[in-house]
Amino acid sequence: VGALLTAVVMYRTQRRWGFNITIDDLTSVVVGAVFGLIIGARLFYVVFYGDGYYWAHPLEIFATNEGGMSFHGGLVGGIIGGIIVCRMYKLDAWTIADLAVIGAPLALCLGRCANFVNGELWGKPTDLPWGVVFGGTAGEMPRHPSQLYEAFLEGIVLFCILQVLSRKKPLLPQGTFMGVFVMGYGIVRFLVEFVRVPDAQLGYLLGGVITMGQLLSLPLVIAGLALIIFARHRNRP
Repeated sequence: VGALLTAVVMYRTQRRWGFNITIDDLTSVVVGAVFGLIIGARLFYVVFYGDGYYWAHPLEIFATNEGGMSFHGGLVGGIIGGIIVCRMYKLDAWTIADLAVIGAPLALCLGRCANFVNGELWGKPTDLPWGVVFGGTAGEMPRHPSQLYEAFLEGIVLFCILQVLSRKKPLLPQGTFMGVFVMGYGIVRFLVEFVRVPDAQLGYLLGGVITMGQLLSLPLVIAGLALIIFARHRNRP
């Protein structure tokens, strides 16, 4: 559903920008990006979050039904998958990337809502009135609904920001939207990790002060800022 919503936003946005990208081409790009996203998300989880488990049980790498996906890997894999399709159909990868990230926060929002419904990736214990009792391995104490924090910030808020920017005249240079998305996600993820329980097999890293999610988010903030700066020196065709 998130992929379909992203495709709809991409199509409507490119029409508003005065481009003429066909629905078939956009659908092909989205399918390629989704395949790359799934592969990249799984591989990153295996490498960065597996803590050696998958090297001892290699066949478990394919057991995606048991969970274990990384957004950071999904981003890398989605970009690679999208670039491959763009080259096949002779589409401008920068423009397609900008279009994709304008709709992508909706998919992120749905994904985090699914995390909440599944009772996974919960937050630390809290006495705030909106604390949620997830039960199971999370125990019976109220916890931060960190999934909903992310759904709102990296989903709704980031989507609104990108929508506003996409309506600015003249059109912002290529790469700007990608930079804002990557930097925005990195900032939100880094901050929410302070109230989110880290993966049990890893815990806190670097002396107990940082999580793997934060460690992987810092390069996103830097890369996003670099993209924005780089975009200022480009002219959109």
